[in-house]
Amino acid sequence: MGLVIVGGIQRIAGVAAAIVPTMCGVYFLAGSWVILANFTAIPHAFSTIIHSAFAPQAMAGGFVGSLIQGFRRAAFSNEAGLGLAAIAHATAKTDEPVREGIVAMLEPFIDTVIICNMTALVVIITGVYNNPEFAAFNGSELTLAAFTTVIEWFPAVLTVCIFLFAFSTMISSSYYGQVCWQYLFGNRGVIIYKILFLVGIFVGTVTNPEAVIEFSDAMKITLAFPSLLGAYFLCGKVATDQVSYMKRLQAGEMFDESPSKVIG
Repeated sequence: MGLVIVGGIQRIAGVAAAIVPTMCGVYFLAGSWVILANFTAIPHAFSTIIHSAFAPQAMAGGFVGSLIQGFRRAAFSNEAGLGLAAIAHATAKTDEPVREGIVAMLEPFIDTVIICNMTALVVIITGVYNNPEFAAFNGSELTLAAFTTVIEWFPAVLTVCIFLFAFSTMISSSYYGQVCWQYLFGNRGVIIYKILFLVGIFVGTVTNPEAVIEFSDAMKITLAFPSLLGAYFLCGKVATDQVSYMKRLQAGEMFDESPSKVIG
């Protein structure tokens, strides 16, 4: 991690560009394999999800808690609404910021709507979620058990994928923090931030995971408030720019004389 972080944005971008598409592709193919192997159980899986969400005992006893937990895990999954992704997308070289914004919107869709929903289907379809044998398993362990029911050798590959998910997340987080550090303190002392970040990684690996997750959730809440407030005040400008972009796109103004080349 230190070698990547010290290398700067170019190395960070290079490593992330190689890791993220590969691990998502492998995970998607394996998940599709498990789901197709239990194809007839798909309707029952969706029925289970809907029934469990709106069951009387869930509504009465755990609705608020489940809702809050859902928000926490959703924010942890894709960080939509926290304003962090804008830091990375601001480095893109483009004459059309709206286009970059549309690209940014694909990230939570792929991460949560596709990857996380696929994980849920795999866990439910294979039946490991209500198997007493796996009652003590956490999220990643339960996912490993679910994949094992169809692909016995896949847990080793999935373990690598989980590692890469975490590794790529730390890479992007390091850059977000670095930009904020530079904004507050200038370019001086950036190496101090990088050292602090690496120390934080080490402390996180030897500390109680629950404490780390609770602290992370608390920090994400503090990010959400100013980010959503800014989104509220800027939504009018964003809507105006988006309408202008779509009109020019439909009019063909985004292309030069060569149809294969896009301006910006």
